[in-house]
Formats: sequence, C-alpha cells, structure tokens
Amino acid sequence: MENRASANANEVPSIDKTTNYKKIFKIIVIGESNVGKTSLTYRFCEGAFLEQSEATIGVDFRSRNLTIDGEDITLQLWDTAGQERFRSSMVKHYYRNTHAIVLVYDVTNAASFDSLKKWVEECNRNCLHDIPRILVGNKCDGVAAVTTNVAQRFADQYNMPLFETSARLDSHCDNIEAIFLTLAHKLKSQKPFLPVTNNIVVDSVVEPSTKSWRCC
Repeated sequence: MENRASANANEVPSIDKTTNYKKIFKIIVIGESNVGKTSLTYRFCEGAFLEQSEATIGVDFRSRNLTIDGEDITLQLWDTAGQERFRSSMVKHYYRNTHAIVLVYDVTNAASFDSLKKWVEECNRNCLHDIPRILVGNKCDGVAAVTTNVAQRFADQYNMPLFETSARLDSHCDNIEAIFLTLAHKLKSQKPFLPVTNNIVVDSVVEPSTKSWRCC
C-alpha cells in the first residue's frame, strides 16, 4: 500500500519516454512539532498507528495509490519538519509543485493552534493561494484545549474544511481516510496530468524520491 524509496537529493533519475502518464499529486502536511503529522500520514498509508515515532528532520515521504472513479492516481504525502531550525533552508523546496496542503494542530495543545496563522502565512508566501487546503485537529482522543467552534471559525476565515480526528484510535481510521480522499477527489477533478517514472513526479524540477530526507 505504501511506496517508499531512498535517493540522493541531487540525483536526477533517467526518464523513460515510453512511461504512461498518470496523475500524481504532491500533498504537504505542515504544522508545529508533535502535533501528529507523521502519525496521520502513516495511518493513511499503512492503516495502523505508528507506536514509536521520532521527530521528523527535513521531510518524511510516503505515497499511496488510489483508484478514484475508475482512474488510478497516486498521493505523495510530504510530512514536513515542524521545527524552524530544520526548515529554514528548505521551505521553498517543500512547497515546489505542491497540489494541496494539510495543516495540522493538536486539539490538546492551544499553542499549536495559535501558531496556525504563521503556517498559513508561510503557505501564502510560497505557493498559489487557490490550491486546496484542509485543516486537521489531531489527538481528539485527549482532553481538548481547542473547541470545535473556535477551530471552525478559523477554518471558515481561511476557506478550509475542518476535520477533527485521532491517528491513535482505530475507530477514526475511516475519518482519516475521508481527509485524504476528500483531497484526492478534488485534485483529480481539477489538476492536469504529470509524467511519472518510478513514482517520482517529473516536472520542470525533479523532486527527490526519499522517505527520510535529512538536512543534518
């Protein structure tokens, strides 16, 4: 279900001119550290909770193939580091050729919610304003410090749908599916084809095929 690979960030793969065109969509997952970004992407790609997770340094890359309305597509999930010291030199790379954005906060941590405006501003500086965005409140199995009403007002302000979920709970697996399938349906209906070789998106710039691309 999950497709992962490792490669040098500067290595450019050869392109097979006979490769069929397929819809590949890059989705970046952003938010503060420890809000559960890695757990969300792992739950979607593997269908399980990641019991032991280390802090992401650089970007954690996963992908999942889906069939939407009889057509095969691939979602590439870029789970980005939340700590500024791991992001400052790579922000533009994160956002390059992005098709959609998932902003994540921890419903038990008000500070992670308060920081969302900073993340929205970063999005606005680095990518098109009209690409789909979704707001996700994770860890709703804990004691909420951010109410649904407050989160919904923020989501409405920035024209984003709001999902509240828990990557930990098996009972929320369908909810996490809905988050990414919502994006998949929207992207499939509006975005053009991209050529692909070995699940690497090939555009004017070749993205690195890497599960854990670390800067230090």
